[in-house]
Amino acid sequence: MYKKLICAIIFLALCLPVAAFAESEEVTNDSEEVTNEAAEEVEAAADIEEEASEQELQKGNGWRKVRIAELGKSGKFVQMVLIEHSRHTDKTIYSNAIKRLCKPSDEFCRVRFWSEERYIPNRVAMTPEQRKQLKADYLVNKSAGMHHLQWSCGIDPNSENCL
Repeated sequence: MYKKLICAIIFLALCLPVAAFAESEEVTNDSEEVTNEAAEEVEAAADIEEEASEQELQKGNGWRKVRIAELGKSGKFVQMVLIEHSRHTDKTIYSNAIKRLCKPSDEFCRVRFWSEERYIPNRVAMTPEQRKQLKADYLVNKSAGMHHLQWSCGIDPNSENCL
């Protein structure tokens, strides 16, 4: 009887340190994982905050920039903007968007406006239906001496060259 009791005590004495060591190793690994996860969460939060501030720059009262498409490989970009459908005849919204998106120092700036997001193209080229739904097209190209804003005939029917 004493022999079995002594064997059990020795067995427990040998198993406890091994179990404790294995547990401390798991705690160390867990703490490293928690530290890595915390660092990733901080980075993700910073990215989200940066995206949010970037989005704030890309929208205004009655409009928001949906996408940017490059003209071939020229390094020149066309900005695609969505205007609130209920306010698409308010020219001040277009003016505010242009002022926010095009800087006076820009050599080239092109902004196209739609009032329905489903018609905004993914590329610079447009389908006939997308062109028909285009509300305004603003272009500045200083090297070519171009600076014009064309309206759709639905917004400005008196314009001599409406879209």
